[in-house]
Amino acid sequence: MPRACILGTGSYLPPRVVTNDELSKRLTTSDEWIQQRSGVRERRYVEPGVGPSDLAFEATKRALDMAGLQPSDLDFLILATQTPEHEFPGTACFLQKKLGHFGVAALDVRDQCTGFLYGLSIADAYVRLGMYKRVLVVGAEVHSTGLEFADRGRHITVLFGDGAGAVIVGPADVGQASPPAPAGAGGNARATKDRGILSVHLHADGRFAEELWVPAPGSIYPGRITHKEIDEGLHYPVMNGKAVFKEAVTRMIEVSKEALGANGLTPADVTHFVPHQANLRINEMVAKDLGIPPERCDDSIRKYGNCAAASVPIALDERVRSGAVKPGDIVLMSTFAAGFTWGSAVVRW
Repeated sequence: MPRACILGTGSYLPPRVVTNDELSKRLTTSDEWIQQRSGVRERRYVEPGVGPSDLAFEATKRALDMAGLQPSDLDFLILATQTPEHEFPGTACFLQKKLGHFGVAALDVRDQCTGFLYGLSIADAYVRLGMYKRVLVVGAEVHSTGLEFADRGRHITVLFGDGAGAVIVGPADVGQASPPAPAGAGGNARATKDRGILSVHLHADGRFAEELWVPAPGSIYPGRITHKEIDEGLHYPVMNGKAVFKEAVTRMIEVSKEALGANGLTPADVTHFVPHQANLRINEMVAKDLGIPPERCDDSIRKYGNCAAASVPIALDERVRSGAVKPGDIVLMSTFAAGFTWGSAVVRW
């Protein structure tokens, strides 16, 4: 079976920058309070009427351009999101409409912040089996329209941002060069032996499903939602912060070691550690336990906040386009999410 590899990356962030100081005018909070607890300095918000499929479309165009492909070259579309554009149909179908490439399968993945890695695992399996040759995997989120801008929800509201990141997955032909960085980024594409997605590892524990969730609307309620649920704020995210923090650190360490061990690698082999951007302190603790130095770890949460399923592909694209990721580099991605779900992937660039 051919190994799957990443042929191109892309990302898109809405132009509107929302700083901690701006939020402090709407909530009882401060820049110092937010940074101490999460590491977030600012995040991006969409303008009215912009949905996750719009962000996904822009990120996809950039990924296709890097890969030298057109939308018509795609065999399968996978979109991961925890903020779907509508209850149904899936957001991947709205993205497909914008791409103008009809007839191929379009799949939504609903594994929250781990959704991108779940999607990557599906693409990896299909490419290895030879069923598809060009698979889009995109994470796209619009959180800003569903946050509670009141003190009751401030500890969650300050964390999230909007954005999208995408990769194109295809077979790694023998001697095939890594995708080139944009002009001026430095570094040259060259053939790398055994490049590609080495493995993806996924887990979940539904016992924690109500520790981080949005209770309503839902089909469990008559009419999907009532005034009672709205008055109680159940249509906003609810989080047990202590449980999430503890489990995130533990599980991300475990799954990162699992992925490295499965490929005969150690943390010393990791050139780039790209963890989910939920909390800077979580990522620092995970990296410290693994023994990965700070300069190898992504900290884009400072600029973009928690973009859920989009966090990892956004961070990956930024590193690729800067020229930091070079042929032969080992990239370790690790995530933790509501559900709880968690996962990791190892890629040799």
